[in-house]
Amino acid sequence: MKSDNVLELWNIRKEFSGVEVLHGIDLCVRRGCVHSLVGENGAGKSTLMKILSGFYPYGEYSGELVIDGQAVRFSDIRMAEEAGIEIISQELELVGQLTVFENIFLGKELVKNGILDSNQMICRSREIFERFGLDINPAMPVESLGIGQQQMVAIAKALLGESKVLIFDEPTAALTEAEADKLFDIIAGLRAKGITCIYISHRLGEVLRLSDDITVIRDGNTIVTDTKDNFTEDGLISCMVGRTMENRFPKSECVCGEVMLRVRDMTAYNVRGKCVVDHVSFEAHAGEVVGIAGLMGSGRTELVSCIFGAFEGTVKGSIELAGEPVSIRTPADAIRRGLGMVVEDRKSEGLALCLDLIHNISMASLDKLTSFGVVNAQKEVGQVQEMIRKLSVRASRLTLPVERLSGGNQQKVSVARMLATGPKVLILDEPTRGVDVGAKYELYVAIKELAKAGVTIVMVSSELPEILGMADRILVMKGGRMTGELSREEATQEKIMYYATLEEERQ
Repeated sequence: MKSDNVLELWNIRKEFSGVEVLHGIDLCVRRGCVHSLVGENGAGKSTLMKILSGFYPYGEYSGELVIDGQAVRFSDIRMAEEAGIEIISQELELVGQLTVFENIFLGKELVKNGILDSNQMICRSREIFERFGLDINPAMPVESLGIGQQQMVAIAKALLGESKVLIFDEPTAALTEAEADKLFDIIAGLRAKGITCIYISHRLGEVLRLSDDITVIRDGNTIVTDTKDNFTEDGLISCMVGRTMENRFPKSECVCGEVMLRVRDMTAYNVRGKCVVDHVSFEAHAGEVVGIAGLMGSGRTELVSCIFGAFEGTVKGSIELAGEPVSIRTPADAIRRGLGMVVEDRKSEGLALCLDLIHNISMASLDKLTSFGVVNAQKEVGQVQEMIRKLSVRASRLTLPVERLSGGNQQKVSVARMLATGPKVLILDEPTRGVDVGAKYELYVAIKELAKAGVTIVMVSSELPEILGMADRILVMKGGRMTGELSREEATQEKIMYYATLEEERQ
């Protein structure tokens, strides 16, 4: 007789450099359920999933892993896949230059008479897509697909084998609302077919919507496992951070100063000649947090990239900083003028992951630390220590590679790098994406402290509660145009969505 549990982990312990990070974690996952795993960045979720998926072989951890009642000890990822464990990582492991079907069958190619059977692989790929109502051409290069479709290709790749457990790691981080809804439908379909899903997300609304069971991990320990009906969002947060959070956003009063940033008639065309920013104008004052809202594809990131000199394409319009017209053609121009930006994708664009905290934080402000072409190491370390203290970055040492930090601390390092340049205006593009609730609050406090000190903050966010909780004034975009402006007092989710979906004839 089969156990109700398809998967059991008992007393799992793991250490790095002599420091234990998992302290005897227990986890039981019921067959055919969606089991969510939540916790702050650095709680141990990713490490635990890497053990389960064979990334860390037995011997690098201790404890017992049981699948379908049988104890297993994986030595590599392939062994885990053969046992029916598949992980769909936040950083999709796809080869952009290959076609969809080539990615799906990579390492598992079908061969006929010693030759790759492309027709059969295309047919099999179509069958998987049709099963879940997906309209994806298997012969298309993966790099030509949107991120949502690429996510579906990764799922199709995982479904190629006889999967018992699918692990989803922050799957909606870069998806539109429509793409996320499609993913939720697919997960519901997987559950109906008896496939167990482990779902990892910082978006607690999603967790409560999708889950059958939820496990909370904190500081490498299992805190609680229960059915989703016994949790509320506030209750989850309390379990995750170990304390009650009365307010999700710090309270503050905006004291606006002079106009620090003035953008006039900003228009941008991408490398394919498409207009992505359409005659946008706005102002932002010293000490003000200006939020920019809108749906995916509305032009928010393109707009702030134009302001920072990082947009790849043709840009027209004018910018003034503190009343002075400025020409910003590169990010280096922007930083020299007192304008900083924390980019949306910290891992591919915002950080040098293999370098340590010192180099990551100081690299944008080396001109302030250099005399006669030589970096003053003492001054550099002092600056880095000040930024770490100011933003409460948690790291065991300054020489630790940034890739070893949790997502929340990586994001703080991104902010610290720009803060070290001494900006008058700081642009934050999705500053809390992939960051847990505890680290989010610490970032919110830091942002409000910067504004209180007179820094102008321009903040792009897809999370409406975040925009409503943080912004003193909200600008809304759709189709590259600025369609609405709301004060803190008048702003609601409904009003933001009205302007974010405004039809052409009403604009």
